[in-house]
Amino acid sequence: MSVNVDHVATLRQARRAKQPDPVAAALLAESAGADGIIVHLREDRRHIQDHDLRVLRQTIKTHLNLEMAGAEEITGIALEVSPHMATLVPERRQELTTEGGLDVFGQRETLAHVVERLREGGIRVSLFLDPDPEQIRAAKAVKAHVVEIHTGPYADAVSEGARRDEFLRIREAARLAADLGLEVHAGHGLDYENAAPLVSIGEIVEFSIGHSIVARAVLVGMERAVREMLALVRG
Repeated sequence: MSVNVDHVATLRQARRAKQPDPVAAALLAESAGADGIIVHLREDRRHIQDHDLRVLRQTIKTHLNLEMAGAEEITGIALEVSPHMATLVPERRQELTTEGGLDVFGQRETLAHVVERLREGGIRVSLFLDPDPEQIRAAKAVKAHVVEIHTGPYADAVSEGARRDEFLRIREAARLAADLGLEVHAGHGLDYENAAPLVSIGEIVEFSIGHSIVARAVLVGMERAVREMLALVRG
């Protein structure tokens, strides 16, 4: 499980203060057993700042996953900082958080170029995708290493039937991705109630979880919040 610490920075940026420090939060998450740290350096810099990314790269002992749009500026920063992995996500200025997966099929030429540049820079590349077979196959075509399946509709489902349908979509997408030789991750909207059922999908090798852990950490501390989530995703 990798922990996204963006919203620690969101709290800091609300007052343009120095605290809470997302780097300190990342170190506490690692101490509690997290396998990696995720940050999203958005073009609008609404939470994580360039300095945070650089300090994290020099500080953490596990692996750093940089979520990013495929914009030229951010691609250049990624190549300079060299995180262990870059996850390409769609990004819109007016959104509260990432909404939906990338349209890899419709942007194959553009995304293939970004993926190639990151790969040449020694960075593993993940694509954040809806559980759509067409998009999974397109991810393979543009030579991504990893697909992260968007679990938002599953997490937001308002009925057991709808959640079951979304679970099945995720399971089939994970199986297809694994059959194509892609590593499978999953994330978005996962919390202490809905994450556990996805553990039964053996093709998913890593979960990316952020907001629910940070929200829990406000009440019980980062290390406890991470340990509690790890207990769920590790069965």
